[in-house]
Amino acid sequence: MPSRRSVTLADVARRADVSLATASRALNGSARVVRADLAERVAAAAAELGYVPDPVAQSLARKSSNLVGLVVHDIADPFFSSIAAGAMRVAEEKDLVLTLGATGRDPDRAIALVAAMRLQRARALVLVGSRLTGDDEAEERLAEELRRFAADGGRVCAVRQPGLPGDVVQPDNRGGARQLATALAQLGHRRVAVLAGPEGVATSQERVEGFCEGFAAAGVDTSGVRLLRTAFTRDGGYAAAAELARDPGDVTCVFAVSDVMAMGTLAALRERGVRVPEDVSVAGFDDIPTLRDAVPALSTVRLPLEEIGELAARMALEETPGDERLVVVPTEVVLRASTAPPRG
Repeated sequence: MPSRRSVTLADVARRADVSLATASRALNGSARVVRADLAERVAAAAAELGYVPDPVAQSLARKSSNLVGLVVHDIADPFFSSIAAGAMRVAEEKDLVLTLGATGRDPDRAIALVAAMRLQRARALVLVGSRLTGDDEAEERLAEELRRFAADGGRVCAVRQPGLPGDVVQPDNRGGARQLATALAQLGHRRVAVLAGPEGVATSQERVEGFCEGFAAAGVDTSGVRLLRTAFTRDGGYAAAAELARDPGDVTCVFAVSDVMAMGTLAALRERGVRVPEDVSVAGFDDIPTLRDAVPALSTVRLPLEEIGELAARMALEETPGDERLVVVPTEVVLRASTAPPRG
């Protein structure tokens, strides 16, 4: 009997007394029908010999593999890890394997990861992360790689702004920020510092613009909005809040355009003796799970992050012909202890 390491599909075919093609179809899940009695013989022979199928050969036979690709900017960010958790649940439910890649917001890395998923014949791809404006050439190269992925039989769903081939799940960044500005204006805030991400990050820009629109709609002069740009990270929020604390002016509220930035903001203000919300209010965006440990509890704009991951994965795995689909995910403002009416 051949050793486990050297067992081949040909060995299985000989032991089952079937052709190599029949053994292949029985083991790789081919759409071509194999008689039940032959399939049972092949399965028994494979088990007896300890045959381990070659996943690459199987994916070639099926025209796809059991892989689902997930590409995010930063898996350490709870925004992305929460979406990944939802996508992973769907993959497990369907007995598929989820392969994860992180781009670090590098467009070339994103293109390379999509190409790798295509070469592995992943059956679906979920792409999560804001569109980076100002680099149309990189965006077109990514779009072309996604078209190649689709041409090879894969399906794509992106959690971001529209513009790439495939389905899109789009959080309502602008609408959520607009609602938050309205709520803060109703509390009496007129001078707000907005901690935004770097220029070119579409999600950050949508949230900044939506916030200003909400202030204007509430009759508040938007010249009272002070914009500080920083990294779209906890440390970026910390650095911007530290800068603000050195020269706070008449700011009564800080809006960080992501919760991880807001967590850094709270830390920087606390270390400098600035009380939240007694001295200044703080609000974020996303409602990441780690907020349950924030003190004071952080006001934010809630996105159903795990549900977004589930929705994107299901859309990517559906065999639905026709036009590309766009689903806009609504938001909800949640005011907690970190915001209060300004003093005086």
